[in-house]
Amino acid sequence: MTTPALPTAPLASSLSSGLPTATVALKPKRARPFFGRHPWVLDSAVGKVEGSPADGDVVDLATHDGHFVARGLWNSRSRIRVRLYAFDAATKLDDAFWHGRLTAAIALRRHLGLDDPAGAARLVNSEGDDLSGLIVDRYGDYLAVQVTALAIATRLETICDALTTALAPKGILLRGAERGLAKLEGLAMPDRVIRGTAPTGPIFVQEHGLKFGVDLAEGQKTGYYLDQRDNRQAAARHARGRRVLDMFCYSGGFAVACAVSGGARSVLAVDASDKAAALARANADLNGAANVAVEAMDAFEKLDSLAAAGERFGMIVLDPPKFARSRATVDDALRAYHRINRVAVGLLEPGGILVTCSCSGSVTRDDFHQMLSGVAQRSGRSIQILESRGAAADHPVNASCLEGEYLTCVIARVA
Repeated sequence: MTTPALPTAPLASSLSSGLPTATVALKPKRARPFFGRHPWVLDSAVGKVEGSPADGDVVDLATHDGHFVARGLWNSRSRIRVRLYAFDAATKLDDAFWHGRLTAAIALRRHLGLDDPAGAARLVNSEGDDLSGLIVDRYGDYLAVQVTALAIATRLETICDALTTALAPKGILLRGAERGLAKLEGLAMPDRVIRGTAPTGPIFVQEHGLKFGVDLAEGQKTGYYLDQRDNRQAAARHARGRRVLDMFCYSGGFAVACAVSGGARSVLAVDASDKAAALARANADLNGAANVAVEAMDAFEKLDSLAAAGERFGMIVLDPPKFARSRATVDDALRAYHRINRVAVGLLEPGGILVTCSCSGSVTRDDFHQMLSGVAQRSGRSIQILESRGAAADHPVNASCLEGEYLTCVIARVA
């Protein structure tokens, strides 16, 4: 499959030299966040553009009266008009720059001990690694790349060159961005193999002593939920001897960890997707977890049916998909979180463990805790928060762009 044409090609001189073709001047009193290294310049902050940059071109960001602020990449199609990557006027956004940023990100994962060739890790976490718009995950000998910014798409060959030099993967696969985000960025990048070859079947990776099959071609996200890696082990520590319910189980990560590492008495894993349920069954079998049962059924319907039947569990895991796509839908999302958590609390025996998650970045950790407070009040049960966790360490958050902190995983005891 050939690469689809991008809407306006950046000037070749801008790509090779890394020097600006235009200057974007901010409106008065709008520079402070960018002096603080926030990487997103929204269209509402732009006062005027001096020059005629093509989408993907290097541009300088300046105050309204002409003082240099930062250097980034232009996209006329996006609300994020400029993504910032350098805050020194001497820095060129050339090939050496991108190679350097990628090398630094990979070195951090080595420092974290996440360079096991049999394992899986996120190597680049967009803003968290000062590479806004780029995600790279490693699954054994393969890399999955997700591009969420048009300007990064114009530099994909450079990025793949750097990844090939550093890691020599058997293949690099492109996974498309979420449909809504791709539309906002003006991206048209279907899934395809960029370099090397694609695996002929699932990739098998190690995680905390367990083995999981990952579908790189059609799996959710880039194939697996790497962000929950350490949360699965943290949850498993509470599973011993308990009857566990794992809702929205996808490929069975929590279910298998609770059954094998945690010593659960039994586990019921549920997902609405037949493909996900099949993958969860395969992963349970792969790890010899005979006490894991898997059902393909709508999670809301299953929770209601279990409640109607008077079932009780010692531990329940709720790891639903993103309920809020933006701040405009947060209230609806919180109502959905409240509903499933209230039903789950009703299914827990006294002293049971609730592991409840939100991957909606628009729902803050405080929002989620307040939701649980409402569940405690409405259910008449005491909820003790034992841990409030985020994504694994290979998903760093840029302190200048806290919007990158999206995952909340609460482990609580319900009296």
